[in-house]
Amino acid sequence: MISITRFPALATGLALLGTLGASAQSAAPASLTVQVNKPGAAVNKNMYGLFFEDINFAADGGLYPELVKNKSFETDARLMGWRALGGGANLDTYAVRNEQGINNQSNPHYLRLTTRNGAGGEAGIENEGFRGMGVKQGGEYKLSFYARRGAGDISGLTATIVGQRGENLGQVAVSGFTNEWKQYTAVLKATGTQNKAHLKLVLNGTGTVDLDVVSLFPKDTWNQRPNGLRTDLVQLLKDMKPGFLRFPGGCIVEGRTLSERYQWKETIGDVAARLPLINRWNMEFRHRSTPDYYQSFGLGFFEYFQLSEDIGAEPLPILNVGMACQYNSGELAPMGTASTKGGPNAGTAPHDHATDDPSLDMFIQDALDLIEFANGPATSTWGAKRAAMGHPAPFNLKMIGVGNEQWGPQYLERYVPFAKAIKAKYPNIDLVSSAGPSPDGELFDTASKRLGELKADYIDEHYYAKADWFRQHVDRYDKYARGGPKIFAGEYAAQSGAIGSQENKNTWDCAISEAAFMTGLERNADVVGMASYAPLFANVDAWQWTPDLIWFDNLNSYGSPSYYVQKLYALNKGTKVLPVTMPGGAKNGTDNLFASAVTDEPTGEVVVKLVNYSTSPRPVSINLAGAKGLGKTGRAQTMASDDLQTQNSLKEPKKLAPQESTFAVKGSTLSYTLAPNSFTVLRVPAKK
Repeated sequence: MISITRFPALATGLALLGTLGASAQSAAPASLTVQVNKPGAAVNKNMYGLFFEDINFAADGGLYPELVKNKSFETDARLMGWRALGGGANLDTYAVRNEQGINNQSNPHYLRLTTRNGAGGEAGIENEGFRGMGVKQGGEYKLSFYARRGAGDISGLTATIVGQRGENLGQVAVSGFTNEWKQYTAVLKATGTQNKAHLKLVLNGTGTVDLDVVSLFPKDTWNQRPNGLRTDLVQLLKDMKPGFLRFPGGCIVEGRTLSERYQWKETIGDVAARLPLINRWNMEFRHRSTPDYYQSFGLGFFEYFQLSEDIGAEPLPILNVGMACQYNSGELAPMGTASTKGGPNAGTAPHDHATDDPSLDMFIQDALDLIEFANGPATSTWGAKRAAMGHPAPFNLKMIGVGNEQWGPQYLERYVPFAKAIKAKYPNIDLVSSAGPSPDGELFDTASKRLGELKADYIDEHYYAKADWFRQHVDRYDKYARGGPKIFAGEYAAQSGAIGSQENKNTWDCAISEAAFMTGLERNADVVGMASYAPLFANVDAWQWTPDLIWFDNLNSYGSPSYYVQKLYALNKGTKVLPVTMPGGAKNGTDNLFASAVTDEPTGEVVVKLVNYSTSPRPVSINLAGAKGLGKTGRAQTMASDDLQTQNSLKEPKKLAPQESTFAVKGSTLSYTLAPNSFTVLRVPAKK
């Protein structure tokens, strides 16, 4: 990494670098002109945002901090995450049953334990968590579970947080079991910090007991909510000041089959009644097989809306368009109306989606109901459900995605009735449509043309490619016609290896190439309305796809170099584009110099973004044409490294992160030396 002591430009932002040698000092500056007096297109205030998908343990085992895996025994593998103490030597019965459960519809299964008469030692169970349980010394963790006593004299149980060496990290006894289902709660205070602890439940007495919905949840959550989110991960998101939050994916929206699709109505209401669903990513890659990957939906659509509100982002929910993932089954919901089970109200409430033939009409109705859930008054059917969850005020939803990453005529023919129905009832809702998974080719061209004819609000384009692709295509949107649908660069990330390869790394080479490409997004703000890197999160012990923006284990987290690139753009997006003329009128990116500029009208500042993809320092002269009343001291934020393979890590979370400095402003021409392999943001102030 380049240090300030080695390259004084990072500290002063002025002139030439005295320690770089005579050759650098004698190099003629590259001359750029920023037309400050000719502001162009407005930059969408929500330009740079976040793409969330439950991949890489992003939700359960990540942002959603429940520590118990398979808490309700409702996964297909009923005992996943659980095992009997001592191999069950002190238990006669250790089995999941479904007679007279807590709720025979939403939560029918539970665990029955019967102790072995006369056996010594501990009788009970333990849960492994999500690749372990992260606990912090002094932290408080709420234990809750339902219990029902059968024959015998089991009065309660003792819960213990157990460390990797078997040490006791916190213990509490719970008593008062009866022969009726009842919820019990207690608080465990951790006496130590561990990344891979587990939970042990030991029965007190002999006989039979039934257990269900076993939860261990940190009390320290974002905004201290009982079903809140992990604080460090939310803070990393909030620090970016994102314009939008796209959720819940991604391919999990589609599912491998329609029966495995994401259904938002199944993710609201009582957390204990939300039925888990297999995660589409659990077995997608043989090299990263994760058969225990399920969605508990503790983080559901209400929580996504709430998170958007918390971090100041516009919510952008993506809904299934009646198509399963085309990389898997490609199953299609038929066009038209299908008969439903349960009478005329079937499909209008959670857990009531049973159909003989789930037609497209049901998917469209789900979209309309979602808008009512988000925006409807508390007196409306779905607005009342939102209010009952603690948010009587509307979430002010302004846009919705119709399908995730579908392509071909099947998508286009389904998009049309979707758009017609939504626009008829909610004409002010912007719709995000799909151009498919590739940034070019026949399918892409056909979709883009047709969606343009349909006057789509946004077309979602995705590109995962090698780092050099991003530098070579910085002019992509220069070539787009003006006046058509806005572009949503909804998923992109430079790959250090092959797409989908486990060898991909979050290198500086990838991040600086993304920074270069983003000058093209910013320069074309009249065409590009939103952009987001993908995927957002990855658990270091349980990932399926890399690279990713933010990495974490059960206790700690860090932003990749790409995270800081995204953050610099989001925090310096400005309000209007300023035209930039490159040295000699050359194309942006010539000689690996990339630039864009904006004005920030509320502050009067001029913001210039510069990428020097070169192993040599590069002096630049920037003419701020037409600028008046500039301040005397500007601020620079620079990311730079000699080694393009530099990465951040849990041990070195900010090995490569922005370094701040100041520089003097004299007149309307700036002299600045860009460090080798650097991304620099210069903010030139208005005169106070």
